[in-house]
Amino acid sequence: MATYESKLCITVEAGADLSADQFKFVQVASDAQVDVVSSAGGDAIGVLQNDPAAAGRAATVCYAGVTKVIAGATVAAGAKVQSDASGKAIAALTGDVVQGVALKGGDANEVIEVLLVSKHILA
Repeated sequence: MATYESKLCITVEAGADLSADQFKFVQVASDAQVDVVSSAGGDAIGVLQNDPAAAGRAATVCYAGVTKVIAGATVAAGAKVQSDASGKAIAALTGDVVQGVALKGGDANEVIEVLLVSKHILA
């Protein structure tokens, strides 16, 4: 069954060429631009929706709702997810920061559907 994708997005400046990073978790850098999350469990603000080809270009970031995300490992439907060190979704474990819940699972490098949720620590 297909999921109706309702989402909220913002547009911010890309901090680099993000043309190969569509559907990855991004974070805000100290220069107020967005970059791909670079550490597992990093503090993502959302998921990149487009593919800006240079720093300073408009990056559309989904911060709430249902979005596509590239899986960094096998993720089961219903799993709580966080970002890996490449901005891809992986299963969150106890003590990890949860970014969302997988609505549709998949294997590494497949596009899955995730419901972004308010960030919280998995107990």
